[in-house]
Amino acid sequence: MLPGFLLPETTIREAGTGPEVDLGDSRGGQILLTLGITRIIEQESLDVSIWGSADNVEWGAKPVVSFPQKFYCGTYQILVDLSAHPDVRFLRAKYQAQRWGKGDPKPLFGAYVFAQGTQQVLSMTA
Repeated sequence: MLPGFLLPETTIREAGTGPEVDLGDSRGGQILLTLGITRIIEQESLDVSIWGSADNVEWGAKPVVSFPQKFYCGTYQILVDLSAHPDVRFLRAKYQAQRWGKGDPKPLFGAYVFAQGTQQVLSMTA
């Protein structure tokens, strides 16, 4: 159920997937996704995509939405219209990190993804 974390604050050192989240009443509506990057080292990038499923088993061939590739700490938001995906009942985040240059070749990020329905956003600002 939303609001909730598609990816709780996590230390990312390699590719992975967050937990599955049931959309509940936000199904077929608009969702505001917030990617927070709280820790980073130089010369690395983070790719985060959001995947949808009708049955929590089959996740499709391509994501519902992807954040542009990130290189810096900060918070980044995307508004997703799920009316184009009426069958999607569950969401989850997938992430992949890359590192290049000197030093430890393993990337290091601290990141989270938070999802909330736009009705929840509007009620918080009113």
